[in-house]
Amino acid sequence: MEKHFDIAIIGGGIVGAATMYKIQTAFPNLKILLLEKENGLADHQTGNNSGVIHSGIYYKPGSLKAVNCVNGRRELVKFAKEYNIKHDICGKLIVAVDSTELPQLEKIWDHGIQNGIEDMRRVNAQEIREIEPHCIGTTGIHVGCTGIIDFRGATIKMTEVACAKQPASEVHTGEEAIGFEREGDNMRVITNKAVYSAGKLIFCGGLQADRLAKKDGVNLKEKVVGFRGDYYELTEEAKHKVKHLIYPVPNPDFPFLGVHFTRMVNGEIECGPNAVFTFKREGYRKTDFSLTDTIDALTYGGTWRLFFNNMKFGIDEYRRAFSKRLFLQTLQRLIPSLTMEDIHPGRAGVRALLLRQDGDTRDDFRIEYTDHSIHVLNAPSPAATAALAIGDNVREMAEKHFGLK
Repeated sequence: MEKHFDIAIIGGGIVGAATMYKIQTAFPNLKILLLEKENGLADHQTGNNSGVIHSGIYYKPGSLKAVNCVNGRRELVKFAKEYNIKHDICGKLIVAVDSTELPQLEKIWDHGIQNGIEDMRRVNAQEIREIEPHCIGTTGIHVGCTGIIDFRGATIKMTEVACAKQPASEVHTGEEAIGFEREGDNMRVITNKAVYSAGKLIFCGGLQADRLAKKDGVNLKEKVVGFRGDYYELTEEAKHKVKHLIYPVPNPDFPFLGVHFTRMVNGEIECGPNAVFTFKREGYRKTDFSLTDTIDALTYGGTWRLFFNNMKFGIDEYRRAFSKRLFLQTLQRLIPSLTMEDIHPGRAGVRALLLRQDGDTRDDFRIEYTDHSIHVLNAPSPAATAALAIGDNVREMAEKHFGLK
């Protein structure tokens, strides 16, 4: 007989884990199954991002990104303190190098004010040097509430706390959901190892969000497109050149925050990431290739519109991906004293963006529901920071539309 759960959550990144934690906390009587196809939780976007607890300063006031990032950050820090998750609220600098960046820096400051970001102040060139002695800039913003965290550790702890509240709930890794079928009032979840019965389904599939939605019968016009981000690391001898987090003023025409410096909770200093189209959604090496993923992306009109709309940026990013010298030149805008000997190749991450048909990648978080399921369709950065707030959004949606009790 198939094992029955009240809710099955597909996807074991931090958004899936936070959703399980939030629903289980509110409804300790419910039996929840979380399925993750990889052998460990947080193995894709969650475990391969820069590990930054974002403040919420960048995002359009009133947007889901802005509201959830601010609320989620505060809750994440509280969670980290309560459960001893490695973290450090170390603060960060957003640095303008020349006068052309000042209008965008002013816009970011205004967003910070409207979004209620605490511990935020303007800094001049001298104050930048006092905070980061090797960083050169004309003016900037210091955001004291930004920090760093072990997102993988937070993800695992969320599922552990959830399962402690309800021992009948389960987390299965190394088990991929491959099909979904209606069976009366319930859904059958078919995996590569077993078949389960579930009252309702919640999808937090990240890089596979669009494909899972289609398997569940959702008529989704957009596609997920992956962007690989390569990192360099500072050598042991060069680590003294970065003390906290240093970000450039992001280009408003490009949907990423730009190459930045991040002190990690393990003591490493990462520089990056760039952002290049990847020929494999879950590919972390420059040569990784998937025919299915490539055909999927290149037969979609939105991908080509993105390419044409961002031609110069795209070419620059690709050149930088294959040239350490060009990557270094970008880093030297903020820290001129860096040399080729100061950096060595690090890891890479892949970001999922639900790409609109017009090629626009700057869509807000997006969560939709059907009569039997909820889909987190678009949760790019700052989703890891915002995960507990996103989990609350999903919980509220499930209460309202599924009548959870």
